[in-house]
Amino acid sequence: MSEDTVLPFDLPSVARKKVSVGFDGGQLSSDAGVLLLRGVEKELGLADRLASCMRDRRDPDRIEHPLNEMLRLRMFAIAAGYEDADDCDSLRHDPIFKMAVGRLPESGEPLCSQPTMSRLENAPSKIAIARMTAALVDQFCDSYRRAPSSITLDIDDTVDVVHGHQQLSLFNAHYDERCFLPIHIYEARSGKPVTMILREGKTPSGAEVRTVLKHVVKRIRRHWPKVHILVRGDSHYGRDEAMQWCEETPGIDYVFGFAGNDTLAALTREAADELATERALSGKERLRSFKAFRYGAKSWDKERRFVARIEATPKGLDVRYVVTSLRAGARHLYETIYCARGTAENFIKRHKSQLASDRTSCREPKANQFRLILHTAAYWLMLAMRNAASKRSPLGTSEFATLRLRLIKIAARIVEGTARIRVFLPTACPDRRIFRVLAGRLCAAGP
Repeated sequence: MSEDTVLPFDLPSVARKKVSVGFDGGQLSSDAGVLLLRGVEKELGLADRLASCMRDRRDPDRIEHPLNEMLRLRMFAIAAGYEDADDCDSLRHDPIFKMAVGRLPESGEPLCSQPTMSRLENAPSKIAIARMTAALVDQFCDSYRRAPSSITLDIDDTVDVVHGHQQLSLFNAHYDERCFLPIHIYEARSGKPVTMILREGKTPSGAEVRTVLKHVVKRIRRHWPKVHILVRGDSHYGRDEAMQWCEETPGIDYVFGFAGNDTLAALTREAADELATERALSGKERLRSFKAFRYGAKSWDKERRFVARIEATPKGLDVRYVVTSLRAGARHLYETIYCARGTAENFIKRHKSQLASDRTSCREPKANQFRLILHTAAYWLMLAMRNAASKRSPLGTSEFATLRLRLIKIAARIVEGTARIRVFLPTACPDRRIFRVLAGRLCAAGP
């Protein structure tokens, strides 16, 4: 630490008394809530699960930082808002982070530094990355106490703007940026992440969508052979190859958005004109109707069921299409089943914006995929901590950013004794009650 940082400095006086500030308080931390994340990680076993997928090629006699310890540090740091590997240089001396990974706060050795963490990010092979990606699906399945009868998988991609020429990044004219378009898959009811896949910055092809669904569903079916799966996505995923695979696989249904074309417009023109006329005569601001019909593109070998949502407003007609294997009524299928896909946008927002999973600045794709895996692990920690809070509590349904601010960013003074470590939290902590409740649920005292 530089001398300029240690030297105290003054702030404006308070009640005619001088205020002197210095970074010399000793064993203090601003992230006491990481101890709650430690309890969550211990219960989930995420670090050990991911570490078991990697082959450690280091000399066992010279290892100072085991793989699972480094993974814990990185996951805790991301959850606490330190998404860059550079932050490890400061956090390696933080007493709370040292305790969270299993080291003593004062007498324990420092944690790994940024260069060590950067080497870790570039260490996994393609096989190890594939195993860890599959391990995320296993984590999803193991998070259920018993096999569900059905699940809904929301699949979507999101723009990940790059600021260099990382491998797989492409210029995307829609976003007017050079970017990745990673695929995110979540379970709709619970918000649990299933898997994240880094990919080039272009719309996925039908064969690519089919391959992703095939591997994910196969992994899920290893745990739950009889589960019914509904796959839901926007028009990027309404591809013939994907729909054909869903139709050929027992226990799989789908509902996808579908881009309009002249043929679809002709099939819905009569209903659209009738709705526009009705709105004009009634004087109402907005009218909506639905039409179910069958349509097959020339390149398809069969017709499929379509539902058109037709909306008439003073600005004109707006028609949206979905294609599905379900037999539900047209209105229910669009408004209740398909539109619920919008919740996936919130899941992606938490992953990307609140956990900064778009920090994919490594040159090689496998290193950036590894980062996505680590950020998904941090997502699991935050989700589990939120789920441990009562739904009646404001924090039980809060965003991850709020959870971090209220429960993780708490100052602490740590005193290491001969037989006990004492953690002193602020007397004026606004959320001390819920913190204590969560500590009892997540961090049961033990050896």
